[in-house]
Amino acid sequence: MTPSTPVGTMASAKPRLSLTRILEMNLGFLGLQFSFGLQQGNMAPIYSYLGASEAQIPLLQMAGPMTGLLIQPLIGAMSDRTDSRWGRRTPYFLIGAVLCALGLFFMPLSSSLLMAVSLLWILDAGNNITMEPYRAYVSDRLDGAQHNIGFLTQSAFTGLAQMLAFLTPSILVWAGMNPDWVDGHHIPYTARVVFMIGAVLSFVTIVWSIKRVPELPLAPEERARIAAAPKGIGATLKEIGDAIRDMPLPMRKLALMSLFQWYAMMAYWNYVIYAIGRSVYGTADATSSGFHAAVLTNGEVAAFYNGVAFVAAFAMVPLAKRIGAAPLHAACLVITGIGMMVMPHMTSKAMLFLPAIGIGLGWASMMGNPYVILAGSIPPERTGVYMGIFNMMIVIPMLIFGVTLPLFYQSWLGGDPRNVLTLCGVLMLLAAVSVYTVRARNAQGLPLGAAPQA
Repeated sequence: MTPSTPVGTMASAKPRLSLTRILEMNLGFLGLQFSFGLQQGNMAPIYSYLGASEAQIPLLQMAGPMTGLLIQPLIGAMSDRTDSRWGRRTPYFLIGAVLCALGLFFMPLSSSLLMAVSLLWILDAGNNITMEPYRAYVSDRLDGAQHNIGFLTQSAFTGLAQMLAFLTPSILVWAGMNPDWVDGHHIPYTARVVFMIGAVLSFVTIVWSIKRVPELPLAPEERARIAAAPKGIGATLKEIGDAIRDMPLPMRKLALMSLFQWYAMMAYWNYVIYAIGRSVYGTADATSSGFHAAVLTNGEVAAFYNGVAFVAAFAMVPLAKRIGAAPLHAACLVITGIGMMVMPHMTSKAMLFLPAIGIGLGWASMMGNPYVILAGSIPPERTGVYMGIFNMMIVIPMLIFGVTLPLFYQSWLGGDPRNVLTLCGVLMLLAAVSVYTVRARNAQGLPLGAAPQA
């Protein structure tokens, strides 16, 4: 392939990358997902330390889904139309990396709920500005036959990064830090250290990836198409609307799966610490030593299931080729649902790691297989905007969670976070049924994600 080969228009002509290069191009995803791991494991406790009630947590967590809903489709459409000296996706990587690092650095210094919520908006804006182009970057850069390994490598790095993010506070405690050593606002100093580590890691890994595996140059024809495209926010919004209207059928079918899957994950992340606090440590007091122990225990359990995800993601590559990404994802979601329903009944720390295996398998699949299905069904020249629209299918269920769960947390769920986890398990089973019906075929007549015939 010559340097002028169009990006996204001649997928079969793109150079095959070695596994080392694929790992390097996705290294920035490790830093990005370390940041997401810190949010999942620490934002709800930080809000509780600053005085929030359990029922308020979903509303306070709205920054993530709101910024994802607003930013990712726009950034996706804009990056599809970008032709700069730094590349198509790279400018967004760098802007997002800076915002992410700033949000992480200052978050554990929060002195009020307002400050913490404001910093979360900045942090999530940075994460989302980087996330969407990163998905498109893999599709741009890799030959279609390598999409499986590309997206499942991102899934593996998600598992590794979040394992490290969840485990680091416990490592600090094992090294001698007192878990009950808190600042004047009740935020543990372990959180301060790990967030500042994340600030450095997220920026450095993203810069490393774009320097080691730069984007392919755009062909003159592709540059001409971008130059001729209408400019401005109105044109960008029209492109998003047109893409939604022309959305491929497999992508439409993934929407129902996403509704169940991501409502469940958002509920799990927000309430698992409170469930562990009650089932294992017998406390609902956010200022107690038992609650601090529940936060650390959740970090260790989450690190374990992310470690499972790291290993499982690579194991899923040949399975996705053999049976297809959709049936594989359905099977993983069933196992995840069972794990979530079992977890509230675990009364000792050691027992929590058994259902965590199922959650890890599901998490590995969530971060890889739906994107394999998606990448095989969308037009290459619209990769960015469709990746952004697909993210809307992730964040809208999270927004629905934030608005609806406070309405029935007390009345239907008895104000008990363990019942939230049971609900999560049921929703995962519904997601499995939904994705199992996706029977899209590629150009060779095989299930999307399956290997083409020789």
